[in-house]
Amino acid sequence: MDCRVVVEAAVPVYDVETTDEAVRIAISKTGEMLNPDLNYVEIDMGERTCQSCGEPHDPAFIAADESLVALELEMTVFNVERDEHAARIARKEIGQRLENIPLEVLEIEELEDEDEADGEADEGGGEDTTVEVSRQDSRDESGGGDSRAGGAGDEEVLPEFEELIDE
Repeated sequence: MDCRVVVEAAVPVYDVETTDEAVRIAISKTGEMLNPDLNYVEIDMGERTCQSCGEPHDPAFIAADESLVALELEMTVFNVERDEHAARIARKEIGQRLENIPLEVLEIEELEDEDEADGEADEGGGEDTTVEVSRQDSRDESGGGDSRAGGAGDEEVLPEFEELIDE
């Protein structure tokens, strides 16, 4: 099973005056810590809401030219057994690169299995791909112009290939 995991990170930023500046610096700082090892992690602004009234707030809180910015880090974890397993992997991978930054798992979404996706693709004309693969396989197995590969076009290609090998 494959899962998409969203983790919230609280990134400290220093010497800032506005929330926009704090968010830009936090995203840049987080990207530098994650890259190049985890360049597949998507970084986005976090969403904060007031617990009592439900109103949305800026993702950054500024006090004394220092800010704490809420960022959402999203990654896909492949071949896991359970949702908890995916959450542990995501926290470990991201947490190793973001030292001293607290992380909390916000969302775990199970992705569609590859087998199901392949089954849907085969219904929409996957036969052409299968035929092409089987033609290639039959050429490789036969070593020559076998009739299984189906035609005179193959006989023309193979002698040219043999000429290249001889040269």
